[in-house]
Amino acid sequence: MLARLFAAAVLVPTLILSTTSAPGTPASSTPASSTPAPAAPSVWTIDNTHSGVGFQIRHFVSKVRGKFKDVKGTITADESAWHDGVIDVEIATASISTDNDRRDGHLKSPDFFAADSFPVIRFKSTRIERSGDNAKIHGNLTMRGVTRPVVLDGTLTGIMKSAQGDRIGFEASTTVNRVDYGVKWNRAAEAGGAMLGDEVKVEINIEAVRAKS
Repeated sequence: MLARLFAAAVLVPTLILSTTSAPGTPASSTPASSTPAPAAPSVWTIDNTHSGVGFQIRHFVSKVRGKFKDVKGTITADESAWHDGVIDVEIATASISTDNDRRDGHLKSPDFFAADSFPVIRFKSTRIERSGDNAKIHGNLTMRGVTRPVVLDGTLTGIMKSAQGDRIGFEASTTVNRVDYGVKWNRAAEAGGAMLGDEVKVEINIEAVRAKS
């Protein structure tokens, strides 16, 4: 017992001296106490099976709807501060589907998406303005080699655990003018006006998985 007390009496002053600079000597670069560094953001990989990108455009007086079947990418974020995260999504242009083979072939052609020349449509966020579970997701959309800023209205739909790993989900929507990206094909309607509208509404639903460490 006396040996332990003696050891403590020697150790405590030694620790104090080791963290206190003597007069005239540079201060130690190691602080006496420090706040733990924040955890590094996690990388969540988009689950293509449970994610999708849909769109709709005016056709004469109705709407044609379609989707892209091949969506991949990542969300790099701390689940407790997801508004500081980065969303990076890639869409395979040739995966477009409107449930009509002839129309899908035309959409993949140079008249529209030129899938052979521009195989990927990409969105990457630049900042996120959060309000509760809702957010304005600012980013750049690249399509047919043209990159323009867009803003998505997004919502965090949940974070939960699963057997494969933790899951995070969000949904977002925006409207873009296809002509801005060089998708200009159209045809005049007999009664005036055009067959297709220029504005395209885009809806994104994403479920992403954080792999178990």
